[in-house]
Amino acid sequence: MFRQASRLLARTTMATTSRRSRAFSTDVPATPAQDSNFIESWKKLVPNLEPPKTPSSFMTPRPATPTSIPSKITVNFVLPYASELSSKEVDMVIVPATTGQMGVLPGHVPTIAELKPGILSVHEGNDVTKYFLSSGFALIHANSVADIIAVEAVPIDRIDPALVQKGLAEFTQKLGSATTDLEKAEAQIGVDVHSAMNFAITG
Repeated sequence: MFRQASRLLARTTMATTSRRSRAFSTDVPATPAQDSNFIESWKKLVPNLEPPKTPSSFMTPRPATPTSIPSKITVNFVLPYASELSSKEVDMVIVPATTGQMGVLPGHVPTIAELKPGILSVHEGNDVTKYFLSSGFALIHANSVADIIAVEAVPIDRIDPALVQKGLAEFTQKLGSATTDLEKAEAQIGVDVHSAMNFAITG
């Protein structure tokens, strides 16, 4: 029993050490390095053909992390069918993360955040542009670039309050009369989204 425990402990320690030895994204070089071992092995087996390119060969170099914090954060805000903001330099963005409203300033720690139905606020000087998002992800990079990907989004001023109230009432009624798990889940999503829209235009 003690021998088995010692083997498990040793295995756990080795796994932990290997995980800790992995480089962070900020430690990875901006210019991808070629796999010299692969190229050497290829030339030994097929000396008459050029080695095939690996996926990293087609990737653009990762932007270098600035030595000082910039004054602006660069925002890319895209939908499946449109690009709302492209390389837009702003002072701050606030995203509706599942953990709560998250403010992103220049120099923010690299983060990946899942988004829930709520308000995306883009702050540029005294101007604040607000969008309602249905869901998506926000990827905050070490070089003060924020990529925000949403399934659906609309400017707050284009939301019709009457339609929101109507939709909220309909989905609330469906939730009360739902009999299957699928019907309950669909109705609950409708209630959550319309409640968030109602808060966005009234709160």
